[in-house]
Amino acid sequence: MNLKKWFFLFWSSMAVGAVVCVVTGAVMQWTDPEFGFLGFRAVGFNALMMAMVGLMIGAFSQMGFFAYLTLNYIALSVFGKKYLWNALQGYTTIFAAIGLGYLLYEQRMNNWFFWLLPLVLLICSALVSWLKVKQTNKTAFVPTMFLMFVITFIEAWPALQGETNVSAIVFMMVPLFVCNAYQIMMMHRLLKKETTGQAAVAAKPVV
Repeated sequence: MNLKKWFFLFWSSMAVGAVVCVVTGAVMQWTDPEFGFLGFRAVGFNALMMAMVGLMIGAFSQMGFFAYLTLNYIALSVFGKKYLWNALQGYTTIFAAIGLGYLLYEQRMNNWFFWLLPLVLLICSALVSWLKVKQTNKTAFVPTMFLMFVITFIEAWPALQGETNVSAIVFMMVPLFVCNAYQIMMMHRLLKKETTGQAAVAAKPVV
């Protein structure tokens, strides 16, 4: 992964965050006329502000993704065996799902959201992990699940704390999830292109 490709991943993630924020906000305004960003209900103003927030969410997602890659590198060095690190990630994902449900229940969320959100997040994470496995190898399933659920959960922590509501949680978690999914699905493509390019250079005959 060179600087050029990392720069592309960074800005494209921000763009994805902006688009997803605007789409998510538009759907929420359509389903709930009372929903307004920062208390405003002007459509144009809301779209612009949502796009700007989406850019920040995309950058925040990139920071979380980079932090996970760093953690993954350190953990593999510490554990020595890849299956031990994968097992820890798998158990952590399960406990995080239970913890998310308990956190929402403790905050007196309504009777369906505290169990629906962890379930939907698990299903969507499993779908992204399945696609990752189809395009790479079966060992990618658990790390992708960990990234898509646990890292998204950690990144969305500000929206889950204090005086919050369903709209605030959905508005933050959806762009974060999509940005994380975009990054993990783009990573092997960027690395594959780099590997292919290096192989082509190595195979080029010396004149």
